[in-house]
Amino acid sequence: MTKPAILWFRQDLRLADNPALTDAIENEKAVVPVYIYAPEEDDGWPPGSATKWWLHHSLQALSDELEEHNSYLVIRSGDSLAQLQTIIKRTGADTLLFNKRYEPEAHEIEEKITAKLSKSGIIVRSFNGSLMREPGLIRNKEGKSFKVFTAYWRNCLAANQPRQPLPAPKSIKTFKDRPESIALEQLALEPKIKWAKGISEAWQPGSKGVHKSLKHLTESVIHDYGDSRNRPDQNGVSRFSPHLHFGEVSPNMIWHVVSEALRTTSSAKTKTNASIYLKEIGWREFAYDLLVNFPYSTNEPLYEDYANFPFLKDAHALKAWQKGLTGYPMVDAGMRELWHTGWMHNRVRMIVGSFLVKDLLLPWQVGAKWFWDTLVDADLASNTMGWQWVAGCGADAAPYFRIFNPISQGAKFDPDGKYVRKWVPELAKVPTKYIHSPWLASKDELRQAGVELGKDYPLPIVDHAFARTRALAALKEAKSKI
Repeated sequence: MTKPAILWFRQDLRLADNPALTDAIENEKAVVPVYIYAPEEDDGWPPGSATKWWLHHSLQALSDELEEHNSYLVIRSGDSLAQLQTIIKRTGADTLLFNKRYEPEAHEIEEKITAKLSKSGIIVRSFNGSLMREPGLIRNKEGKSFKVFTAYWRNCLAANQPRQPLPAPKSIKTFKDRPESIALEQLALEPKIKWAKGISEAWQPGSKGVHKSLKHLTESVIHDYGDSRNRPDQNGVSRFSPHLHFGEVSPNMIWHVVSEALRTTSSAKTKTNASIYLKEIGWREFAYDLLVNFPYSTNEPLYEDYANFPFLKDAHALKAWQKGLTGYPMVDAGMRELWHTGWMHNRVRMIVGSFLVKDLLLPWQVGAKWFWDTLVDADLASNTMGWQWVAGCGADAAPYFRIFNPISQGAKFDPDGKYVRKWVPELAKVPTKYIHSPWLASKDELRQAGVELGKDYPLPIVDHAFARTRALAALKEAKSKI
């Protein structure tokens, strides 16, 4: 009797374009599908509340999909190596198959497991199932990693095209004697409070949610992406980020869907917008390249020039930012959208990030940790790159002296105040002229809108003009200490 292979699911919770699963099928191996919940192995960044909610529902969706293929999902919790060894002993498996992760500690654990099991005679094969290219493959002429996206992306486009996605299996040969499994509920991933109600209304984890997003992408998003991607008041983005993070879809799948649209369309506008969209997938690849090459950047600035930056400690200001009570409507709308849905539009992420770091002078690391706990797409590579970018201390970063003005940004990207009115309903009747700066409205205008500043909605926590001057002075001070 042929010995089975353990198919170790990680951040690849799908059947389509799953290299590890395809390898098992091609080698006619019966598989034991396994997921091991091991938060202590996640680089000192155990999954946050929103991530755990998504993981629960993604695992349920994967389990259901496996059952449709007459298979199952074994769920375990604890040390990954110990759990795998137990399952190997129980099933007699001679092979371990998995798709790699690229976070530093997760990679070290993979190497430890590979070495230990290989030494005991187990065949271990790992694959790249989450990125279009292995981190580190794209290098400059000196053989070093890129710190500027434009150059990195230019070299990516000059390299070979990403591989074609692997087809979903029609059937899975599964090891019949199922090992012991704990119930999904025993992982206690779902919050005990009703905090996640808004998240559950906004999202559908799993392959069905991926299908909806793909349809939205091809039928709507790519035709007007260049303009609509910066408008949080419009439904102009694909919202693929959590599906990508949990591996419910691969970047190769998205790349080739969009590339096919590029190939078949005669619209110059659609071609341009599709190319812009593909570049956004490139940013995700760039983030992982940075994480692998500069693992310290999850907690420290990529450029040491910023190590001495005189950040403040202000618990009151941090709380106001977290709760969406800064008195700046565009900032507050974003933070409330995040709390309610577990997600925030990328343009707004830049605005709220700049406000935290440059208007409030609070460390980018506290922003990264808040996002980590509240985002359903909390991804260590992308979260780190995004926060270092907005703080001005990372790769290809906006210069520190580029300070987003939350008023003008709101007026430009939410011109009618639709986004603000949705997430800051107490301002719903404020005239559009003042929707992003209600303190400039007269008392009569505010009274007619049913708003009393300081009571119904806070006054600005800081004056932006003052904050900008203070931030630039702080930068000068930090530079003087180098």
